[in-house]
Amino acid sequence: METFETEEQQVEAIKKFWSENGNHIIGGLVVGFAGFIGFNYYQDTKLASEQAIAGEYQAVLDSKETNHQGFKEQADKFIQANSESSYASLTALSLAKDAAEHSDWEKAAGHLTIAIEKAPSEGIKAIATVRLARVQIQQGEYDKALAMAATKLPEGFKAAAEEIKGDAYLKQGKNELARNAYQAAIDADGLATNPTLQLKIDDLAQATNLTK
Repeated sequence: METFETEEQQVEAIKKFWSENGNHIIGGLVVGFAGFIGFNYYQDTKLASEQAIAGEYQAVLDSKETNHQGFKEQADKFIQANSESSYASLTALSLAKDAAEHSDWEKAAGHLTIAIEKAPSEGIKAIATVRLARVQIQQGEYDKALAMAATKLPEGFKAAAEEIKGDAYLKQGKNELARNAYQAAIDADGLATNPTLQLKIDDLAQATNLTK
């Protein structure tokens, strides 16, 4: 197939083909060519739209430092206006972090639920899932936290999930299950990211010895 360097050459080739093959064939080609142009226009428009959304997202994050209440309002509006964008999930994560920093666990849980629903990738979904489980422990909803931690997650989140199980079991007074979960977290290389895992196991061992 001949390579065309410019759109003008493509048009000329279509005209030539029309003269040789008739109107009924060229009609289909023109439609196809128009579709090609339309696709390129769509791609350019989509890129420009994504760039604009990225700019709005950054502006929302920046507003947290200068106007905290305004940040929350802007973030909520941004999610509503861009619910199909990957930035909706990231914004919900930011709102959840802010709520957790103020110990508003109910709002944090709500934002994390949105982050999970709108997550554009398994990685972001896993981050939101792990954080939601931790929030549920803060809320005293240990069974929900255990169920959330049992969700199928990427391998890299195994240590975090097992640690959450350990924390939930510990709160329920199920020390042996907690110890097993903490050990599973260590076996999944959890100490690399959280050295306190060993302290949790040591504390459990000490508590067990004191009760004997």
